[in-house]
Amino acid sequence: MSDHGELTYSTAEGMDYRAHEETYKSFVKIGTIGAGVVITIVVLLAIFLL
Repeated sequence: MSDHGELTYSTAEGMDYRAHEETYKSFVKIGTIGAGVVITIVVLLAIFLL
């Protein structure tokens, strides 16, 4: 009943892991910079509007 054969795991051919890691690092860097910009704007709004 549960005899479905052997599981096979395969890896995708032609994956460019170096490019994936560079894209991830860029995404994290842009996210960090964006969060810093938003925090700066909120702080400046609090200073000048209160």
